[in-house]
Amino acid sequence: MLDRIRDESVHLALWRRPRLAALDWLDELDCDEIDDVQETVALADLNGLPAMLSAANYPDHACTVALAGEVIAHAQRFARIMDSDGVRIRLEVVETDACRKFHMDHVEARLLVPLTEPGTQWIEADPDGRPDAAAPIHQLRAGDVGLFKGRVLVETPRILHRSPPIFGTGVSRLLLVLDTPLAVAG
Repeated sequence: MLDRIRDESVHLALWRRPRLAALDWLDELDCDEIDDVQETVALADLNGLPAMLSAANYPDHACTVALAGEVIAHAQRFARIMDSDGVRIRLEVVETDACRKFHMDHVEARLLVPLTEPGTQWIEADPDGRPDAAAPIHQLRAGDVGLFKGRVLVETPRILHRSPPIFGTGVSRLLLVLDTPLAVAG
């Protein structure tokens, strides 16, 4: 289903699924105690992810092994779809209104998996590539996988996404972001 992102007419491939029960502990994770993980990793080196999580102060226990397994599975799937031998992994705590405006990233495609709520929001664009004011705002749930086509492959977006507004609420979200290794942040 996510492979459909390679179709010219598809701008968003969604995999609606519940978050693995083995990751429910993330709802209680003290996000102030962990660091973001930002690494470009060859597929052959993904087995080093548990050490990266440990270095970022994730707890050293079986739950973290489940998180590493989830990230590795998504990284392998994304790399296969994008025909890449590596991935750029960002596992980040978002505490602000980062990317608060609807936009399309300057990448080929970006895989987003909210690991805690609230999830990334998306909206259909108007014919000029701006947010369609009449379109409903959709939201990924924890565990959902959204593969968003980027500006490298599309000049005029049909789907735009943003971080949900959380500034001043005290809410932190944990988000997995995967790009191809040569992707430019956007």
